[in-house]
Amino acid sequence: MKDVPKIPILFILAFLFTGCGQNPAGEPLLDSLPETEGVSSQGIIDFLKAADDCQGEFHSFLFLRHGRVIAEAYWAPYTADLRNTLYSATKSFTSTAVGLAVSEGKLSVDDPVVSFFKDELPDTLTEYQSMLTVEDLLTMSAGQDPIHGTIASEPDWVKVFWQTPIKYEPGTVFRYSSLCSHMLSAIVQEATGEKLSDYLGRRLFEPLGIEGWDWETDPQGINTGGWGLRLKSGDMARFGQMLLREGEWQGKQVVPAGWIHEAGSKKIQQRPELPQAVKDSSDWLQGYGYQFWQCRHNAFRADGANGQFIVVMPDQDAVVVITSETIGGQYGGMRDELNLVWEYLLPVMHPEPLPPDPAAYDRLREKMASLDLPVPPSAGDPDLMNKYVGRSFSFNSDSVGIKTLSFGLNGDTLLVKTQAADEEFSLRFGADFWLKGETMMDGSFLFPGRETIRGPAPPHRVAGAFRRTPEGKMQLFLRYLETPHTVVLTCSCDGEEFMIEPFFSRNPRMQVPSLTGKMMQIQ
Repeated sequence: MKDVPKIPILFILAFLFTGCGQNPAGEPLLDSLPETEGVSSQGIIDFLKAADDCQGEFHSFLFLRHGRVIAEAYWAPYTADLRNTLYSATKSFTSTAVGLAVSEGKLSVDDPVVSFFKDELPDTLTEYQSMLTVEDLLTMSAGQDPIHGTIASEPDWVKVFWQTPIKYEPGTVFRYSSLCSHMLSAIVQEATGEKLSDYLGRRLFEPLGIEGWDWETDPQGINTGGWGLRLKSGDMARFGQMLLREGEWQGKQVVPAGWIHEAGSKKIQQRPELPQAVKDSSDWLQGYGYQFWQCRHNAFRADGANGQFIVVMPDQDAVVVITSETIGGQYGGMRDELNLVWEYLLPVMHPEPLPPDPAAYDRLREKMASLDLPVPPSAGDPDLMNKYVGRSFSFNSDSVGIKTLSFGLNGDTLLVKTQAADEEFSLRFGADFWLKGETMMDGSFLFPGRETIRGPAPPHRVAGAFRRTPEGKMQLFLRYLETPHTVVLTCSCDGEEFMIEPFFSRNPRMQVPSLTGKMMQIQ
């Protein structure tokens, strides 16, 4: 008689209870085993290993097949309860609001944009301005040139839109512009009498069980249509699954199926003049819909800067959510991340269930549980901290908003007090490990020119760590956990002289001058 293979009890329980019942709005998405949904656990492991080896860093990953979550992973210190800054993935939610307003008869994609604005229009309209329609905004074909890239510092964004010249006939040339998306938000607000966040709150977020979100506004109180929404990774997956089911959620048609089809379909080609071979190789040259990017393999996606993705794959009945911070070029790191989806996940999705593979599933669980973004280990002089602890330093320059720093040590926790933006803040950093906390210190200094935006109110959730470097310096790492970004301050002390070399992961190429200061007092 052959030996019967032993199957781990956790695997049996997961198999027995997976997929039982429905998950009402607000409750967790249903889980399932990868093999049950026709996906190889080992294939997901290979994807996660490749993600660890990529140039940037992953923060979260969800993989849904046939409506069930078959993998959900977070790289510590990031966790499921954090909201993610979606950046331009926000645009796809703005598009959904337009679709709902169209279905309610509040507006049409053929409506002239000028019909929604009276006080903000220029004295004389050009022919192209009069021709411009809502659909032209949706497809990024307003024809404006140059694209206005600094609206964050402007007092009235709608007026900026009308002041920007239209060079090309509307509807003919793709010119990606967040200002187009913001105009859609302004149009929804004008047509419905509600801010975009309020309008979507009742019609989309509540039915999908999306909670705890927030959304930035411009100086006039209009939600930033091109960016500014923050959602948990699981809620991004809910939105993706709703898109995959063509607007249906838990048996209810939340968004008209026709709108989802139109929004996710190709409406305009980004670079029609390029050779077909070049277009075939890029997920940024497959076409653009209504604030959605087309992908290879007949997929489409919501897409945000630095690697925030909701990828919808109708042919595979799958959704992939990624939050991350990429490195390299306009699309370089983001392109690498999408390539990992096609290289590792696409081939391991099969039309029928696979035989159970409890050993591979256990390895997958172990891999997901072990994912982290470790602090580089300390090295060098173990007495280095004596140069800093119990001392305070002042700075003449406030180019990054820091005026004073003082240091204290309590066991393996470094206590840092800083004066920035005329306020005092306290921060904690773990010795070679991430120490989570909250701070009232606004991370807006990471984003020059954003002082006019009304963003989420503090406190901000952060994780801090410090280490000694082989060069005899101290490095402070501060992650703003509900953004993709990290501040790194490399500190050196020579007697009473103190220097900080700042690095902002938001813009690694930005040249930030070093700060020099002097010791104020010995405590």
